Parts: sequence; C-alpha cells; structure tokens
Amino acid sequence: MFEFTVLATEDRARSGLLRTPHGMIHTPVFAPVGTQASVKAVTPEQLSSVGTSLLLANTYHLYLRPGFEIVRDQGGLHNFMNWSGPILTDSGGFQVFSLSKKNNIDDEGVTFKSHIDGSTHRFTPEIAVEVQNNLGADIIMAFDQCPEPYNRATNERAMVRTHDWVLRCKSAHNSTNQALFGIVQGGIFPDLRLESARFIAELDLPGNAIGGLSVGESKEELQSMTKLVAGILPAGKPRYLMGVGSPAELVSAISNGVDMFDCVLPTRLARHAAAMTRSKQMNMKKSIYANDNKPIDIECCCYCCVNFSRAYIRHLCKAKEILGATLLTIHNLHMLHDMMKDIRNAITAGEFVTWKQTFMDNINL
Repeated sequence: MFEFTVLATEDRARSGLLRTPHGMIHTPVFAPVGTQASVKAVTPEQLSSVGTSLLLANTYHLYLRPGFEIVRDQGGLHNFMNWSGPILTDSGGFQVFSLSKKNNIDDEGVTFKSHIDGSTHRFTPEIAVEVQNNLGADIIMAFDQCPEPYNRATNERAMVRTHDWVLRCKSAHNSTNQALFGIVQGGIFPDLRLESARFIAELDLPGNAIGGLSVGESKEELQSMTKLVAGILPAGKPRYLMGVGSPAELVSAISNGVDMFDCVLPTRLARHAAAMTRSKQMNMKKSIYANDNKPIDIECCCYCCVNFSRAYIRHLCKAKEILGATLLTIHNLHMLHDMMKDIRNAITAGEFVTWKQTFMDNINL
C-alpha cells in the first residue's frame, strides 16, 4: 500500500516515486493546502489540470467544522471533496498552538478554545490519530508541539513531548492503508535537532517530517537546520519539510535531500493579486500592467497564461472579481508543479547542479 523508491540522485538531491493507496507521487513534490477540504478558489478538476498529485488537508479545521464524523460518514476525505489522488493530513498541532488565543499544554495533550465559537476542546496524540484515521488520508502526521524557534528551554520541553507523543501516536494508529509520519522538532538549536532527528529516524516509520521551521527564523537558519536534519533522516524514507513554498526555499531544500513540501503561499498570494514566477513575484494591481497584452509569464503554458493578458488579470484584481483569484491560483500552482517536474528531470539526467545555478542566476538578476 505504501512504498518509496529513490530513482536517481545528484549530490544530496534525489528524484523518487512514492506509492500510496490513491496513486503514485513523483518526488520532489509540492502539495497545495486544502485547509477545509478545499483548495481556495479552484476546483479539483482544475487542480488536476495544473499537475497536482498530492493535497494537504487540516485536521484541526475539519475536526471543528464539519466534524470528522461527518467526513467519515460521507466516505472519507477523498469522496467528500471528490479528489481521487493522494491526500495528506497534518495532525492539527500547529493550529492548536497558533490559532487558539488560550490553550493549556501538558504532557498528556492540549486543551484549547475553538477560533470559531470559543468552545473548549481537548487534543491528545490518540485523538489526533483517531480523527485522521476517520478522515481517511493516505498520509497522516503524528501530533507534535511546534514552539517558537528561539527559546531553548521551550524547545527542549517541546522536543521531549513530541517524542513521547509520536510513540503514543504509533501505538494508537490502527489503519493499514495510512502511513504515519513522525516530526522532528528542536527549533534553531543544532544539538536538539540532531537528537530529535535520530530519535524519529529510529522509529522506522514510513516517512519523516521536519517541523518547527518557516515560523519566524531566518532563511539561513531554515536552510542550515533542514540540511542538518535531512542528513540524519533515513535515505530510504520520504523526507517532508512542512510549510515551505517559495521557489528559492524549495530548490534549497531539494538540494539538501528533501522530497515533499506544502505551503499556503501560492494560493494566498493569488488571492492577494500576486503572481509567482521562478524568479520573482508580480503585483498584478500595478498600473504598469493596465494595458499590457503579454501573459503573466511568456514561458508559462498554464490556462491563465495561454488565454489571458496581464491587462485582463489586473482588471479582475482591481475589480475584485473572483475569477482573478482563480486564474492566479491556477498560474501559481502550475508554475510550482512545472518547476518540480523540471527539477525531477534534471536530477534524473544528472544536470541538477547546472539547473540550480541557472535558477539562482535568474533570481539574482
């Protein structure tokens, strides 16, 4: 049901194939975020057309609304949202800590108030696994504590707690067609990251994630912690860097041996009138695009770039038409998926180092 094969490597970068119950995933792969069983502004058919092979849905949000029992009774996430491809659910840990204005963390779990109606709820590792088992995703995440990155004492406590919780998640997990991933924590402290990576690696789970990054640390710290942890995690298991989605950060992490990514960045930027290219972001509300008949990216073959001008996209964004967000979402996701495909091909051909240098040169223009 679940198998990962490394097909090619160049330095630490690798191209692979991840088998799941709902299909194959070619890695490196970027997963759009469908927080509430929906990637904002686009349909499942549109997601498929731009090359999406893996989606992420959010355990915390679906637990609160509509409730995991409803999703279960509707046949699970795949049937509920009409998506036939692989799905990954996070554990809800990050949202429990970041969205709740008041939460109480102890060694057993977290008591928190809903951001929707203020009602009180309790999450434990066992509950997080139960919810994800019922949602029916192909890949589920262990419940972890994601602290701010710079307080050492807080990160030490969170790491110990995360290690205890992943053991409890492993014991509670009873679905044979779902892969449970562990999560490495440790903030920006190299010794804690090494300790956590070694602990998670020894559990021999189907895959492993690098958590607690892209939460306020510098780009240099993000890259150094990623490189450190990826060097410890098993080569025969997929490595997943959580919450990273800019082209430069993706390329850097792939260079360090990471296989999987997710982020709200491309869809959030689209809803704020920003188009992504491999080298820059474009504010489509700028007046310079008012009478520009070129596509967003002349080298892009997405539905948006093939059919519409910068002038039209600017008009939609200025007029606050929903179609503007849809077309920009299609473009931004297509751009990232297309970049990932080029990276996989470059690694397979033994040309990734050259590809990366050209990519970096274009960014620095």
